[in-house]
Amino acid sequence: MIKELTVENTNLPAGWEMKTLGDISDFQRGLTYSGKDAVDFSENIVLRATNIDLDKSCLDFSELKYLNNDFQVKQNKKIVKGGLLICLSSGSKKHLGKVALVTDDYNYAFGGFIGQIIPDNQVVSKYLFYNLVSESYKKYISELTDGIGINNLKSIDLKSFEIPLPPLSQQKQIVTILDKAFAAIDTAKANAEQNLQNAKELFESYLQNVFSTKGDDWEEKTLENVCESISAGGDKPKELSKFKTEKFTIPIYANGEKNKGLYGFTNVAKVLEPSITISGRGTIGYSEIRNEPFTPIVRLIVLIPKKEKIDIKFLKYIVSNINFINSGSSIPQLTVPMVKGYKITYPSIKEQEKIVQKLDALSAECEKLEAIYTQKIADLEEMKKSILQKAFSGQLNTIN
Repeated sequence: MIKELTVENTNLPAGWEMKTLGDISDFQRGLTYSGKDAVDFSENIVLRATNIDLDKSCLDFSELKYLNNDFQVKQNKKIVKGGLLICLSSGSKKHLGKVALVTDDYNYAFGGFIGQIIPDNQVVSKYLFYNLVSESYKKYISELTDGIGINNLKSIDLKSFEIPLPPLSQQKQIVTILDKAFAAIDTAKANAEQNLQNAKELFESYLQNVFSTKGDDWEEKTLENVCESISAGGDKPKELSKFKTEKFTIPIYANGEKNKGLYGFTNVAKVLEPSITISGRGTIGYSEIRNEPFTPIVRLIVLIPKKEKIDIKFLKYIVSNINFINSGSSIPQLTVPMVKGYKITYPSIKEQEKIVQKLDALSAECEKLEAIYTQKIADLEEMKKSILQKAFSGQLNTIN
């Protein structure tokens, strides 16, 4: 149970002072090695930026790099308990500056794209770690990079980051409070994530049950048999706009889930009838009902159902329940011939409409639950940020 945090004052308390990271720690860059030094397995392990988990800010040992046992590693290139590993170079801006606290004694080296921060006797390492996962730190790092190509973090900039530093006894108290609060938040978040997964699985289970317990009067046909046409989009139109304008009003859809696959707008529609689109690349099998005229591109597969045979919503549920496979080529993709050949079973139109009503009702309830749990997870993340902000401005009171 997390008690409400109260603000005691707006300034740093007496005895606190602002110090730079360089004032309270030593910084070490990782070792460099070449491809010829790497082997499939050895006792000579070197950690890389990929071993720092971005979301959890902890070490991830799932993929280790091994160097030849003859490769000599200096002691200052090995990680130490209480040190903090930090990503110094990355092609992705969001990974730059990510940190992990070394919580045990490992006889591992750390590579050139990461560095190690060794706190001195002025600061508790866990207190420093919490500072380096705060929003103020993330904002500081994001404002240092140009976002072009490989992003690099200079040691002089890193050392300039300011840390609000209370006496050691208060640092330890703050760490205890944060540990307890974050453990409670992480438990609540894990429960919310499990509930979110349960809501999704509830609907998927019901959907699978509908199509696995079909009646005797259900027909079996291929998708080609129940569709007027099955086709794929081609190249993007020469005339288009990323935004809807007076001239360009027809949506262009491509493969992908983002914004339901919306790519832009054009002035000519290639598909005029209500249809279902299926992503043939990327997120293979992702489907959407398209009720308005549109233009498909990038091999997006389009199904126009025969109205007298199958309800479009019922077909959408069928498509969502199909476990599409890739073509086996180097680029996984779903093709028109493959889609045409999939066999489905379906009842009369009247029965289809009854099933759709039930599925729609359950889907709506599941979506409500998903929205509740998704918002709860977001709120818990915001609570973490708020607690850290209060901790480093001397505004924490108590958390029970």
